[in-house]
Amino acid sequence: MATAGKVIRCRAAVAWAPGKPLSLEEVEVAPPKAGEVRIKIVATSICLSDDHVLKGSLPNVEFPVIPGHEGAGIVESIGEGVTSVKPGDKVIPLCIPQCGECSFCRNPESNFCQKFHFSETQNLMPDKTSRFSCKGKQIHHFLWVSTFAEYTVVPQYAVAKIDAAAPLDKVCLFGCGFSTGYGAAVNTAKVKPGSTCAVFGLGGVGLSVVMGCKAAGASRIIAVDINKDKFAKAQQLGATDCINPRDFKKPIQEVLTEMTGQGVDYSFEVIGHADTMIAALASCNMSTGICVMVGVLDSGSKISIDPTLLLTGRTWKGTMLGGWKSRDCIPKLVSSYLEKKFNSDLLITHTLPFAKVNEGFELLHAGKSIRTVLLF
Repeated sequence: MATAGKVIRCRAAVAWAPGKPLSLEEVEVAPPKAGEVRIKIVATSICLSDDHVLKGSLPNVEFPVIPGHEGAGIVESIGEGVTSVKPGDKVIPLCIPQCGECSFCRNPESNFCQKFHFSETQNLMPDKTSRFSCKGKQIHHFLWVSTFAEYTVVPQYAVAKIDAAAPLDKVCLFGCGFSTGYGAAVNTAKVKPGSTCAVFGLGGVGLSVVMGCKAAGASRIIAVDINKDKFAKAQQLGATDCINPRDFKKPIQEVLTEMTGQGVDYSFEVIGHADTMIAALASCNMSTGICVMVGVLDSGSKISIDPTLLLTGRTWKGTMLGGWKSRDCIPKLVSSYLEKKFNSDLLITHTLPFAKVNEGFELLHAGKSIRTVLLF
């Protein structure tokens, strides 16, 4: 590439401070250092977690920052010592790295990595410097991926090479939303054939949970949301029942328990609110039920529960990126998509030019979109 080794000037959406809309800017993107990869982002989608960043409610994110973490692109150049990808490869940058060396990476049952944000912040590159600057100021990375920039730089252990046939404007969802929801059902809960499931929250991730429950053979999938406009899509993807908590006088956990006899086998909270976390936990079977926390609560939130909910035998678990080991599994998921094992395209409701990024967030806030894909 003619740009290799040079600073690239390009467009990016910068969050200068919490609570402010994104600002479209020209930024400078430095070349990759040793062990790093510079990627030309082709498509990126908008996730609610990006909205949490803008509100300042995700922990340990530093401003100014370039958000975005569901993207797909093409390797532009590589730093010294990079062997896993080469210029021209199609890739997905990974918000959960896979260094391959830490105790989490070496444990086949874990998909966490010591280098992930909750262990060590990912606001700067591993050498504690940034590859982004704008108007003479250093701009922070977000989870190392920062896909709201036309070019981004990531460590090589935070990038997955994918099939050259993959359409980047469709598989960008695999960087977070689709993989998280689908994996919450098949990996974290390990939904069994013939079981009953309840999914709280029918955004892009919640609908991906519905798809995962269906793929795992669940016989009843109850979709729960206060926005009934989401129900048709949920049924198209596999939900057997759709219920709106506002249609009932009694708490939704009582409604679900009555609908199923003893509560569902698996429940999923895909919103990020304390009250729905408790409702989801209480709506699964008191002895053998498994409740998976997928939604992200605001930084500093606390949940208080009646301990009897767990004492009787329920399991309450969390999931990050759906339990997939990122570099190993995301390429396999993309291959399954190409084999038409599932149709994640149904989650994409809007496609906009990158310049309309703020309009994409407005669609999200209004409950009008599932996933909006931005194209550079």
